[in-house]
Amino acid sequence: MEERKKSSTDFLIKKSSAFGEKAEEFACRYLKNKGYHILERNYSCRFGEIDIIAKDANAICFIEVKARTNISFGPPFIFITAQKQSRIKKTALFFIATQKLPTTDYRFDAVSIVKNKKGSFEVELIKGAFE
Repeated sequence: MEERKKSSTDFLIKKSSAFGEKAEEFACRYLKNKGYHILERNYSCRFGEIDIIAKDANAICFIEVKARTNISFGPPFIFITAQKQSRIKKTALFFIATQKLPTTDYRFDAVSIVKNKKGSFEVELIKGAFE
């Protein structure tokens, strides 16, 4: 089998993936400080993936994390498209069904993380970001 040659985009993908992992870790710490209890991270099934599933008071929250180092194309939240929301909803329904969770409140939250020029993260949480 022939080995694939590495391209210049391989470095960018690896760098982007590392940034995404750091941002999700930061989001988890932020949410814990806000009183959330993290249940799952990077939950995936045939319908899609959910970055974080957490409990906030009596609500189970399905949380999408969007992180950017540059906001020239807009804030991270605008990249949670209708199509992405639909996949998250289907994945959440599958999670609820397979976990046999009691009837409770469910919510879709979003965490926006922007790495500023000083290298630190600026974070914003939107509870009930979409339905």
